[in-house]
Amino acid sequence: MEAEMREWCVALPKVELHAHLNGSVRDSTLLELAKQLGDRGVIVFEDVKDVIMKNGRSLPECFKLFDLFHILTTDHDTVTRITKEVVGDFAAENVVYLEIRTTPKNNEAKGMTKRSYMNAVLKGLKAVEDVDAVLFDSILRPDETLSRTPVGDLDGVTKKKKIYVRLLLSIDRRETTSAALDTVNLAMEMKDQGVVGIDLSGNPVVGEWETYLPALEHAKELGIPITIHCGEVPNRKEIQAVLDFCPQRLGHVCCLNDEEWKKLKSSMIPVEICLTSNVMTGGAPSLELHHFADLYNAKHPLSLCTDDSGLFSTSLSNEYYLVASTFSLSKAELFRLAQGAVEFAFVDDEVKKFLRAVFEHVARKGLMP
Repeated sequence: MEAEMREWCVALPKVELHAHLNGSVRDSTLLELAKQLGDRGVIVFEDVKDVIMKNGRSLPECFKLFDLFHILTTDHDTVTRITKEVVGDFAAENVVYLEIRTTPKNNEAKGMTKRSYMNAVLKGLKAVEDVDAVLFDSILRPDETLSRTPVGDLDGVTKKKKIYVRLLLSIDRRETTSAALDTVNLAMEMKDQGVVGIDLSGNPVVGEWETYLPALEHAKELGIPITIHCGEVPNRKEIQAVLDFCPQRLGHVCCLNDEEWKKLKSSMIPVEICLTSNVMTGGAPSLELHHFADLYNAKHPLSLCTDDSGLFSTSLSNEYYLVASTFSLSKAELFRLAQGAVEFAFVDDEVKKFLRAVFEHVARKGLMP
């Protein structure tokens, strides 16, 4: 039964709204690139080799890999390669819509600007070959919507998988107000190049809300959708401020008190749920005690997400399986959960129409409950 449910969760069309580019790198790619850095004397390869090859990493081990990601992504070609592979990996497990979030890096020593970093990401998106990546500049006729659906193999016909990809630019909590404003302005410049929103993320114990508030307010004035990492640690002042700011989506929302839970539920702001990540980082005490159940039972808008699929050795299919096995959700409930996430995407209505049609097609053909 477990194997059958896992296979079903892979076949289920899915929407991923909270995936960090750097944290979604394949272990095999990470090992190869780390070895190259070791050979060049940039890092000591033996210090990270075992951590890269290990499943079920501890939190300190995860932070060690975060440091490695930071070094790797100061190279344009590496950013392009990672982007290409991440899109392919998500499409392979029938993710039909993917929002990748990443922090544009400014590294003068490496000849990297925020714009050149994002150009490397765009180059990676356009280099995807194994799947049909529908990007911002792709032209898709309505009659093509279901001709190569990402779930085509469910009805016995192997078809090229299709995935819609969009980008979120992340403001890192370590950045200055000026740097955060630069990211928002870059997002505005790139709105016709696949950028659909702004994210606030980074080390939750670093930085002050007042530092990046001007940039977030600027994004709101420009009409750019915003998602914010909220409540990863019990910071009462910031959690209150984030809830008052009322972004379009929130990530994690782990460490809220009773009053804050009440405020969140009344706001109906969609929450990006990352079960494995929350348990591994201590935001939730266990899968069984994860706040998913409370929000789901309250009929709060939710989407299941991976956060960092490579770092936490998970996949979106696995997150759906964990929800099913931990909280006894039926296949029909999982299907509705996946289908509902379409409505929280920052993409335009035309793409949402295509995505709704994918789910309707699957349901109509009886391939899902």
